[in-house]
Amino acid sequence: MSKTADLWWKTAVFYCADVQTFVDSNGDGQGDISGMARRIDYLADLGITCLWLMPLYPTRDVDDGYDITDFLAVDPRLGDLGDFVDLVRTATSRGIRVIIDFVMNHTSDHHPWFLEARKSTDNPYRDYYVWRSTAPPDTSALVSFPDKEDSIWQKDDRTGEWYLHHFYKEQPDLNTANPDVRAELVKVMGLWLELGVSGFRIDAVPFLFSRDIVPKKDETFQWDPHETLRHLKAFCGHRSAEVILLGEVNVARAEQEAFFGGVNGDELTMQFDFIGMQATWLSFARGSAAPLVEALRDRPEVDEGNQWATFLRNHDELTLDKLTATERQEVFDAFGPEPGMQLYGRGLRRRLPPMFDGDPRRIRLAYALLFSLPGSPVLFYGEEIGMGENLRLPGRLAVRTPMQWSSAPNGGFSSAPKRRLVRALPEGGYGPAHINVSQQRNDPDSMWTFMAQLIRRYRQTPEFGWGRFEPIAQPVDSVLAHVARLESWATVAVHNLSDEACHVHLSLSTLAEGGLPPISHLADLLGDHQVEPADDGKGSQSIDVDLEGYGYRWLRVVREGDERIA
Repeated sequence: MSKTADLWWKTAVFYCADVQTFVDSNGDGQGDISGMARRIDYLADLGITCLWLMPLYPTRDVDDGYDITDFLAVDPRLGDLGDFVDLVRTATSRGIRVIIDFVMNHTSDHHPWFLEARKSTDNPYRDYYVWRSTAPPDTSALVSFPDKEDSIWQKDDRTGEWYLHHFYKEQPDLNTANPDVRAELVKVMGLWLELGVSGFRIDAVPFLFSRDIVPKKDETFQWDPHETLRHLKAFCGHRSAEVILLGEVNVARAEQEAFFGGVNGDELTMQFDFIGMQATWLSFARGSAAPLVEALRDRPEVDEGNQWATFLRNHDELTLDKLTATERQEVFDAFGPEPGMQLYGRGLRRRLPPMFDGDPRRIRLAYALLFSLPGSPVLFYGEEIGMGENLRLPGRLAVRTPMQWSSAPNGGFSSAPKRRLVRALPEGGYGPAHINVSQQRNDPDSMWTFMAQLIRRYRQTPEFGWGRFEPIAQPVDSVLAHVARLESWATVAVHNLSDEACHVHLSLSTLAEGGLPPISHLADLLGDHQVEPADDGKGSQSIDVDLEGYGYRWLRVVREGDERIA
């Protein structure tokens, strides 16, 4: 079992937070690094083992921090590098690793590199970016933000050439084929690794591979994005074997294996399972486990050192772009039927509890399912207390509201006047008067307590993080039953996606393989009872499970003579 410690990310619980909206320690209306450090004990109490920080670099705030003007510094509104080191040291002392967002696809158009590059076509920094000298074709179908942009090329009047930008025009794409750019990226990584981070969440990885046709006369370097990822992974490995690269890779299943590095596993350490996430929401909408089962079965086989990051929501819109138009409309109809709830025609700008109309049974089922799926779960700040969105805010900002700590003014986030807050909090039933940490943390029946229990049980069940997806055949369409295994350890998870109660008969025949001792019983990890298996007379065993509407069970397999604490 020692390998479960060597590959820490295989059983980690990730928590994504934006420093700017977490805790304001100085009353200026914006969260800061010192405030974040004061809440490390809170995260440790919840059971978080890895804190993922959204961009904290100097920025022009065109794209909420993803338009970076300096990769080697902290935005002065949030603190300084000394504050960051204190945060990492505090987190480390509580058993929490820290990873940070690394945006290697683009910079701000106010970054010193781009300011230099614009000066002339022969400037030394010119090839830090991708340029073309002739007018581009129509690329409106390729833009990421169709409400703001109509092309991925922008003409620079100073030199009369066009530069590539897959996001906003204020975010010119870096030319990672340029060895000098790769050297700069390594320099950035080296700094933050020395400051104590355990890895990087790599933003927008597929856009390193997605380039519009550039005229041959404008090409300067041989372009191999996989070589860039291998180069960065090797550098991180030289610094520490424990450093991870967690990639934002929303591509088809057929392409995912390559981003891990194929059989060598020498590129990304982890990938977010966007396809699994979207299939989960389709399963929720239909009350059928079939879409999720299909998506998990289609996962490519990966190296033991690689891992999937599982999630239900993140800091962006809930993208549904890999569903068909009909499937996407099913999810829209079920969870975001109003146009103001949707974004870019492909996603929802809502948090999970309002999508389930606040039904605690469905909310808890969703997270129980998430934590049981093969992979490492990722939470977005506020999910542990059931925060809602603020649809009065534009675009993706609807789900990036300040953390709700108490029922005090501004939800305990800041002592600043309401008008100075970085962002407005939700009102009504999802406002801090009703949803907050202080109210829930010592309530045994609260969402926070439930989430802490899930995290604790997940951490006690490494087979969830290490095991493959092995569905157990049974006839109820609304039920997902699967087993997770690690060597002799096994846990059976059963989840009912319907509001109707059901009875499920499950064969345990596959658990009798390998000459292991017979099963004594199955201990309910989320309840206080156990299930006794029945002998089917053919040398294998089975169990019968009764599930309420939106019910779920995690059943740890306990064998005769098993020394594992059930």
